[in-house]
Amino acid sequence: MTKKQVVIEALRFRPPPYVPWDWGPTHDCAERLKAKLGTDDLGGFLDGHFLGVGCQVPGGAWLDKDHVRDPYGVVWDRSVDKDIGTPCDWPIKKPEDLKAFQWPDTAGESHYRHIPARLDRHRDRFCIYSLGFSLYERAWTMRGMDALLMDMIERPEFVEEFLDAIVENNLHQVRHALRLGVDCMYFGDDYGMQVGLIMGLPHWRHFIKPRLARMFAPFHQAGKFVYMHSCGRVDSLFDDLVEIGLNIFNPFQPEVMDVFSLLPRYHGRLAFHGGMSVQKVLPFGSVREVRDMTARLLAAGAKGGYIFSPSHGVPRDVPPENLIAMMEVVRDQPGLAELDK
Repeated sequence: MTKKQVVIEALRFRPPPYVPWDWGPTHDCAERLKAKLGTDDLGGFLDGHFLGVGCQVPGGAWLDKDHVRDPYGVVWDRSVDKDIGTPCDWPIKKPEDLKAFQWPDTAGESHYRHIPARLDRHRDRFCIYSLGFSLYERAWTMRGMDALLMDMIERPEFVEEFLDAIVENNLHQVRHALRLGVDCMYFGDDYGMQVGLIMGLPHWRHFIKPRLARMFAPFHQAGKFVYMHSCGRVDSLFDDLVEIGLNIFNPFQPEVMDVFSLLPRYHGRLAFHGGMSVQKVLPFGSVREVRDMTARLLAAGAKGGYIFSPSHGVPRDVPPENLIAMMEVVRDQPGLAELDK
């Protein structure tokens, strides 16, 4: 079986020959891991099952060595966080700015011309089209989080107009992704803190849910997979997300969710990708504890509905020895050895 076929078996809630995996380190973690392994290329070590593709919209520019402006006009400070950064200036400073805002052109064919060749080179992988900052995150990075949350109370009509404009801009990418023939559409949108939803369930259902449903619909109706990433304690949303067509949830944080009860509870309805703690076990556990937790997660996912991964991009404080131990257990799965014969 190819890696794609193994993933699809798992996502169809059938026992795969082994539990598939896919994960990645942050920039600083990757540098430490490369030094430990004595390599400049982590591809062979990671050896994941996914292929990620996406639109290359022009317009971003580095302002200096620590600050970059993205195609949506948001300035990011990357002096500390080298992977994403922190928004420090946003284009929608007042609601009136929305009227004059020039949205990036996501409809142009040239933004997607690099994708078919990548798909052809990696037909054995499960291909995911990534649409990060897909709704709420796009809005708050453009407006400022505190301002957007206050807008939900004081200016709900503005929030609806703002979110609808984001959806229309995103739907160009969703339709292109379908035409490209990818297996899955990824939506990234963090709704949670460690203790619950940032905006509360009523506001999420009012502002977010119907717009997610619009973006999910083309892939759901085509029989393709829909994947969502949302950090924090957001398990209160799972039934709503399944209702509107979600198939795969990530990052499945064990610090705020009981992964070993949620896997069987949602088996047949929602698959999970993640589950290995990047807050406790990986950074602070012993090699033995890492190996034991990896084995537990693989056993829990043996019936399908699970893709193994750390619960986020692995941060710099995780010892390379723990990642090596984790991958030794992953690669030692009996079903994987049988397929290699």
